[in-house]
Amino acid sequence: MKKTPRWAFWIVPLVLLIAWLGIGGTLGPYAGRLGEVATNDQAAFLPRGAESTRVIEARKPFETSASVPAVLVWTADGQRVTGAQQEAATRAVGGLAGRSGIASPPSPALLSDDGLAMQAVVPLAPDLGEELPTVLDEVRQAAGQVPGATVQIAGPAAAQADLGDAFAGIDGLLLGVALGAVLLILLLVYRSVLLPLVIIFSAVLALGLACAIVYALADRGAVRVDGQVQGILSILVIGAATDYALLIAARFREELAVRGDRAGAALAAVRRSAGAVTASAATVALGLLALLASDLTNNRALGPVGAIGIVCAALSALTFLPAVLVLLGRAAYWPATPKAADATADGHAVWRRIAALIDRAPRRVWASSALLLLVLAAFAPGLSSKGVPLDEIFVNDAPSVSAQQTLARHFPGGSGNPAVIIAAADRAEEVRAAAEGTDGVAAVVPATAGGRPGAGPPLVVDGRVRLDATLDAAADSDAAKETVQRLRERVHAVPGADALVGGYTAQQFDTQQTSARDRTVIVPVVLGIILLILVALLRSVVVPLLLVATVALNFVATLGVSALVFEHLLGFSGTDASVPLYGFVFLVALGVDYNIFLMSRVREETLALGTREGVLRGLVTTGGVITSAGVVLAATFAALMVIPLAFLVQIAFIVAFGVLLDTLVVRSLLVPALVIDIGPRSWWPSALSRPAAPAGATPSSVRT
Repeated sequence: MKKTPRWAFWIVPLVLLIAWLGIGGTLGPYAGRLGEVATNDQAAFLPRGAESTRVIEARKPFETSASVPAVLVWTADGQRVTGAQQEAATRAVGGLAGRSGIASPPSPALLSDDGLAMQAVVPLAPDLGEELPTVLDEVRQAAGQVPGATVQIAGPAAAQADLGDAFAGIDGLLLGVALGAVLLILLLVYRSVLLPLVIIFSAVLALGLACAIVYALADRGAVRVDGQVQGILSILVIGAATDYALLIAARFREELAVRGDRAGAALAAVRRSAGAVTASAATVALGLLALLASDLTNNRALGPVGAIGIVCAALSALTFLPAVLVLLGRAAYWPATPKAADATADGHAVWRRIAALIDRAPRRVWASSALLLLVLAAFAPGLSSKGVPLDEIFVNDAPSVSAQQTLARHFPGGSGNPAVIIAAADRAEEVRAAAEGTDGVAAVVPATAGGRPGAGPPLVVDGRVRLDATLDAAADSDAAKETVQRLRERVHAVPGADALVGGYTAQQFDTQQTSARDRTVIVPVVLGIILLILVALLRSVVVPLLLVATVALNFVATLGVSALVFEHLLGFSGTDASVPLYGFVFLVALGVDYNIFLMSRVREETLALGTREGVLRGLVTTGGVITSAGVVLAATFAALMVIPLAFLVQIAFIVAFGVLLDTLVVRSLLVPALVIDIGPRSWWPSALSRPAAPAGATPSSVRT
């Protein structure tokens, strides 16, 4: 047989390298362009079929022009507002009519019952985009002409501007922090110059490809992207691509030390790692796609976008990275020197001692680990997911939050965010009476032809009217949500009214109810997907059941710690309704990755050494790389904390802490100890469940 020419071994790596460099050069810029197709439309965060979502469409005919309200609130440093100040405020806002960005004439300045504040509503055009901050500055400047009074801006327009500020520079800042953290950790752990740079470059290429695909799909309306999805996509791809790259690079180093042939080492590394990487990517991607079962638009948007990112991460790790490693060879690890898998390499002594501890008393180890997780899990019921109050949405002091607090001190708690009722015109008086008789409702006024609620006869459109019900309690409070429930019961009971109740408070309530429903549907689906993938990969039933149970326990334990940290350290009274679901999908799907990496290697070793020695050998050989991968992923998700939004800070903590807990306790102690204690039966029904070790096996001791 004719020997394959040496130059032929370089063709595939060179072709792959050139192809990926072309992808990076052509598609890389799209990583910074997702904001062009991103939207933060309010409807994106609402349940599709909820009553409050239907009200958004039903109320549009009553708006003379589409608008986003900015609510001005004046105070006079604790002094009573004078008539002259009220007249000056009305003139100031009246002068805004007709200006660019103003959708319709502002309302006059209204005095609060305590006489210490005034408020007015300025309807802004809904499509201002990047011009919104400029228009708000002009409104603030005009309203600030009232002598002796200080003006603030609350309402949806101000909140939208603050949200834009929070996501400003997300492409550069978030990516820079994440990549910087990953690079620092890799340099400290591997003490290699080129390898961390190669791994980072691999992750950046994967992100560029993923963003280009998502951009093309979003531009055509096939997927939806908002600021949260955009940030999570970047973190997800960087973290996953780095994890997969670390696994392959570690295996390549082992094979290179044994074989000496870089092409053969790369081929063996890919062949022996592909199953674990593919299973891991499939677990995360399918887990994310399970979000398509959600009734919340932004949850469904994250599913396919995140899955695309994970596939790109795995593709880069399995093609670009091996190609570069073949071309660099041992130089990739310089100044370190690749050593054989059973040699005493950096960090192996630690894992040999851990393996020896587990070997001596496996039952004590897993019982202690499980007890620790159960104790932490006991605090999980203390985590409230009823929604985040308006004053906690932003981590820092956002101007719109301060303004809303001022508004709430002087006007009914629901001022600026009324409950919106749409009902049949011929039943308007009955519906109004029912609403006014509802406990917790301060006032009910109809929308009029002039655009100012209560100023004239009700506006009738297609036989329907709109009523605005101001609530006594703050719009984001539990009391307000209870009022909305009572209000719905009262107006739904009016015969023939076909009444609907929406508005901010109703949206929060509907989102909370839908999120609870999503958890009951999506959690079992994700666990089922993970179980099936593990069964196919490990060809066993018992071990997959153990792995699913341990990662689920790790998730509940993480929620317990989060409940304590959020309340006592970070000052959060609760979490967004979607946080537990996002945390579950990310933490369980990503957390099981490390068990996949460990147990796929354990199974490989068990084929030659038997269950006990296979577990110990697998733990020692993968301990360092998996721990490094866990630390990198935790640091990557922690980078989300640079965005001053409570939702992302909470997700960042849950995933970062949960990954570390999984890496250091579940994968390092609980799982290996359980498998050793159960013995060969843990591999049932495969042939590995037979007690006797394979003939000819030569166990290698891992005892120190």
